[in-house]
Amino acid sequence: MNLRFRLLILTSLVVGVTVALVTWIAAATTRRTFEALDDQRAAASVGQFRREFQRRGEEVASRVTGIAKAERTLQIAIALSRPDPDFSLYVDEASALAGIHSLDFLELVSNDGVIVSSAQWPAHFGYKSEWVTHAVDWNNQGFFLKREELPDETALALVAVRTVNAGDKRLYVVGGYRLGKEFLASLVLPAGVRVLLYRDFSPRFSEQALISGFPGTVTMADRISDLIDRVRAGGSEISQTISWQDGPETLHAIPLVGREKGLLGVLLVGSSRRELVTLINRLRLIGLVAGGIGILLGIAMSYWLSTRVTRPVERLVQGARAVAMGDWNARVPAGSKDEIGELASAFNAMTRQLIDQRDKLIQAERVAAWRELARRLAHELKNPLFPLQITIDNLRRAKEQAPEQFEDVFHESTETLLAQLSNLKSIIGRFSDFAKMPRPEMEQVDLNELVRQTMKLFDAQFRVPGRVPIVSALQLDDDLRPLEADPEQIRRVLQNLLLNAIDAMPKGGTATIRTQQLDGTVQLEVSDTGEGLTNEERQRLFTPYYTTKQHGTGLGLAIVQSVVSDHGARISVESEPGRGTTFRITFKSI
Repeated sequence: MNLRFRLLILTSLVVGVTVALVTWIAAATTRRTFEALDDQRAAASVGQFRREFQRRGEEVASRVTGIAKAERTLQIAIALSRPDPDFSLYVDEASALAGIHSLDFLELVSNDGVIVSSAQWPAHFGYKSEWVTHAVDWNNQGFFLKREELPDETALALVAVRTVNAGDKRLYVVGGYRLGKEFLASLVLPAGVRVLLYRDFSPRFSEQALISGFPGTVTMADRISDLIDRVRAGGSEISQTISWQDGPETLHAIPLVGREKGLLGVLLVGSSRRELVTLINRLRLIGLVAGGIGILLGIAMSYWLSTRVTRPVERLVQGARAVAMGDWNARVPAGSKDEIGELASAFNAMTRQLIDQRDKLIQAERVAAWRELARRLAHELKNPLFPLQITIDNLRRAKEQAPEQFEDVFHESTETLLAQLSNLKSIIGRFSDFAKMPRPEMEQVDLNELVRQTMKLFDAQFRVPGRVPIVSALQLDDDLRPLEADPEQIRRVLQNLLLNAIDAMPKGGTATIRTQQLDGTVQLEVSDTGEGLTNEERQRLFTPYYTTKQHGTGLGLAIVQSVVSDHGARISVESEPGRGTTFRITFKSI
């Protein structure tokens, strides 16, 4: 993964995470703000209900008190206090009084709890309503919530009770307002808020018991059954969010209790969350759009920035590769004055210094090479020249001092001269071969087969009589790709390395050749289990005319390195004293 791609990914991640975080924070803040406003709206609606509830209750108490103080009501009380009163004379009185005082419910109850007249259910005439006869100071009691039985339903009513005294007997006046659709419809509610009333008259949840201030029935009412059950169980105010077809709604449930603290109903103040859902969805959409635009802009900007950064770096990489491949004149354009431009200028200055140092090094190496060559030639030529000089001196001495023996000395001396001249010719030939290394003739080579053939040639040398045998081992990669190489020169390399391995193991050991395919390269390894090399010996190993042997010219590994270099390959050596030596050649595979 290159720098440009990493910058693109990093920028996209940063923009995406930032937009997502901002969107999440905005949505969370909006949700909290909305919930706070929702709580305020719910509290305002509940407060209005309670104020209206209080106002209606006080109005009921006032009107019932007015009825109890009326002259007609006193006359009825006096008439009913007499012995054996006729209740039927007053059956219609409650309906008339309820109409005059705008009450939904009104009953006149005698001293012993018998219903004298009922506006809401006339057929209840003569029935007993004993709860009003309890020892309660009704005239000092306020209003209360009461379940009211009607011919076709059970209603919830705001009720007040007042008494009219006639002698030692009382007439009870029970009046009230219905707490139903009309009452809920009279409430002025904020937008998005509605009020429902559940009349708790059955042990099981009933959809018919749920009413609202709007026409029609409440759809999907069964979804609030769990909320009603929780209010019944706990008896306290709770809230719950319920999902409807048109969106979620938060319902605040308030228990409504009667005079004896029994649960008679549940007021449900619902605050729609559609605006919140719509707003959050809109925020998310805006976040997605902004994130997409931000990511596109980030990609464009990161591409521009990465191009501005990576192109000069890529030029530097190309320049470094060119220098590594031997192009010492490689230069990198330094168009900017920033850090990248300074780096390019420093690279160009480095290559100029490298060229200067290379030229100086080449000159020094040439001088050193000529000196080494002269020293080596002088050493190699001095050995045969000394016998030549002695032989000539012997010939001259025999000619001057013993002419009669000159013939015998002459024949013996000429043989010595020819042998030494042949030795000189051989020395000169070896140096000439090193100087005239031919260019490789490339062709496709099966390296494994070349290794097998070369190893067979050395079978006899591995088992020389009178010497501890050397074990040969082949570890060849069967999936090895062919090489572009000169087979004769590679064979010569193998022969030189195997000869070195044999010389390194005078007491026997194992010579191993390995081949393997690795990361687009072919590796050839020649290892021995001999005495190994010191660090100094490893550093000078490929120097021409350097040798650690008592025999040889020191040109074998120099020739190996030259062949490897001509093939565009690399050679390295790993060795420690007492742990053997491994020569590793790395070729580029086809």
